Amino acid sequence: QVQLVESGGGLVQPGGSLRLSCAVSGSIFGINAMDWYRQAPGKERGLVVTITRDGSTNYADSAKGRFTISRDNAKNTVYLQMNSLKPEDPAVYYCKGQVIERWPVGATYDEWGQGTQVTVSS
Repeated sequence: QVQLVESGGGLVQPGGSLRLSCAVSGSIFGINAMDWYRQAPGKERGLVVTITRDGSTNYADSAKGRFTISRDNAKNTVYLQMNSLKPEDPAVYYCKGQVIERWPVGATYDEWGQGTQVTVSS
C-alpha cells in the first residue's frame, strides 16, 4: 500500500523556521509532481507549492521568498523549508504526490498524506 507520511510540523514563534518532510513508501515505479497544500480552520485547502520530477517549481504568492521546496527522487521524499513564518501561516500542511504505478505501465494517481500541523505563536 502506498503511503505519504509528513513530518516536521510543530510550534514556532513568528519569524521562526520549520522544515517539513514528506516520504512516500510502498511499491511504486516513481513519483511525478509533488505538492504541498495547507488548510487552516474554516478555510479551503490551498496549494502552497508544486515541484515537478525534474525540479521545476511553482509557488503561491504567499510562499514566494519565504518557503523553499526540494525533493530527493532517490528517496521519494519532498521537503518544505519554511522561513520567516507569519501568524497567517498556521494550518495543517498536506503533501500530495502523483504516483506512477508499476502496473499498468504509465498509470498514475494522486495520493495524499495525513497532514502535519504547523502553529505559529509567541
